[in-house]
Amino acid sequence: MNKGLKINSCAIILMAAFALSGCKKSNDYVPNVYVDIYLYTTDPAFSPLNAVPGYTYLSGGSKGIIVYRKSQTEFMAYDRHCTYKVSEGNVVAVEVSGLIAKDAVCGSKFILTDGSVLSGSSASNPLKRYQISFDGTVLHIFN
Repeated sequence: MNKGLKINSCAIILMAAFALSGCKKSNDYVPNVYVDIYLYTTDPAFSPLNAVPGYTYLSGGSKGIIVYRKSQTEFMAYDRHCTYKVSEGNVVAVEVSGLIAKDAVCGSKFILTDGSVLSGSSASNPLKRYQISFDGTVLHIFN
């Protein structure tokens, strides 16, 4: 076999393998959904946010949003879509303690102060986090 033909054959095989590996669909990440929400902390509907820690659920994002009050001046916002087997669409809910969100299906737990995965959970990625600005009264949640 000609040396040039061997090189061309190897190049074609390598390019095909590379191209096919790029076609693999990844379901490891929560879908990006446009979020642009303004929330007034003085609204009685959001009174749970007046306590530290406090949380409330909002519509929006992929599967809903958890807004968590970490301190007097700091809030966090996470998508409720569990990051384990994202294609299954499981949703996390805040446990009674108000400090951890749990997926009742897979058992994954997430710490609400930073969205990280609690040790021993099935999930390996943290909760999807949204940006927040706070002026003392109005929370702006966005991506």
